[in-house]
Amino acid sequence: MKKIGILALIIWTICIPKVSAEELAPNSESAILLEVSTGKVIYEKNADKKLAPASMTKIMSMLLIMEAIDSGKLSFDDEVIISDKASSMGGSQIFLQTGEKYKVNELLKGIAVASGNDAVVAMAEKISGSVEAFVEAMNAKAAALGLKNTHFDNPHGLESENHYSTARDMSVMAKELLKHERILEYTSLYEDYLKKPDGSSIWLVNTNRLVRFYEGVDGLKTGFTNQAGYCITTTAKKGNMRLLSVVMKAETSDLRSKDTVNMLNYGFNTYKLDILLSKDKELGETKIEKAKITNTKLYSEQDVTILKKMSDDKEEYEYNLVVNDLKAPLKKNDVVGYLEILDQEGNIIKDVNVIVKEDIEKASLWNLWNRLFTNITSGVLL
Repeated sequence: MKKIGILALIIWTICIPKVSAEELAPNSESAILLEVSTGKVIYEKNADKKLAPASMTKIMSMLLIMEAIDSGKLSFDDEVIISDKASSMGGSQIFLQTGEKYKVNELLKGIAVASGNDAVVAMAEKISGSVEAFVEAMNAKAAALGLKNTHFDNPHGLESENHYSTARDMSVMAKELLKHERILEYTSLYEDYLKKPDGSSIWLVNTNRLVRFYEGVDGLKTGFTNQAGYCITTTAKKGNMRLLSVVMKAETSDLRSKDTVNMLNYGFNTYKLDILLSKDKELGETKIEKAKITNTKLYSEQDVTILKKMSDDKEEYEYNLVVNDLKAPLKKNDVVGYLEILDQEGNIIKDVNVIVKEDIEKASLWNLWNRLFTNITSGVLL
């Protein structure tokens, strides 16, 4: 590893105040509020209590769908044939009939907007071959995300004895889903229509009313069963800051919305997000062995952000840029090192990947001989 340097930064002290567990979400048994880019938890109440997630389960189902699309295993235009099992699903549905054909795009809309149990079963069968195999993939993904308090029995959230999660685990799933930004094109819809093969249409209305009535809300998923009560995972963006909240087991849909609005209002009114280093700002240069070009510029993989309370005082921080020993070829966006943010005591408070933003080709023999000749004639020894 090569340490490129230490630079001083002026940022703001992070001071997350303690808020009473009953103050922001008094109507919910469990709740959490966090800022997405930093992952900083602003507020929590019984966040690790295992509860039934109801249709918030579909956050994990949508995550697997989006991963299948991004990997090329699936496309938005692929056709899905509705099975007997899918068409016979109870609970919330979009009234799919056995043998009908729909595109992935249409079924994803039916899941995200109308919480269609029939649609999510059809997609589970399309991706994994069976609902059982899809549920195995859901639990495997939960394990990969480090979720120790989550277990799925189905892809839709209908009541089952061994089907549970927590507000904290749901927030991790939702944060992962938000990496697939196109999902917001679906979850932000308040209403739309699903055109059926016979020419008729089904009116889809979002079960998340906050999409329409709270500025900045563009997702994610509601839930309700008698066991789970009223649940909702919500995300909203104002300016450059995106918040994510989860409430579980409220007594009514109005109360779950009230607790969600309380948390979002608190977050947006109390905090702001500072960008310490933009992902477009050059961090420095490094040499790459046997590369066609001698030097390449380095960038942070993402904006380096910090959440601050609006009344925080200024404080100096530093960063260390550490780069691997590199050899060509490299591809655009390859990770080549990391950036550490340190406090005044030298403690690492954050680290991000460092990347190159261009393809780095391996030098040909002609390139190497020409470079050697140029350096010799100019008096430079390699």
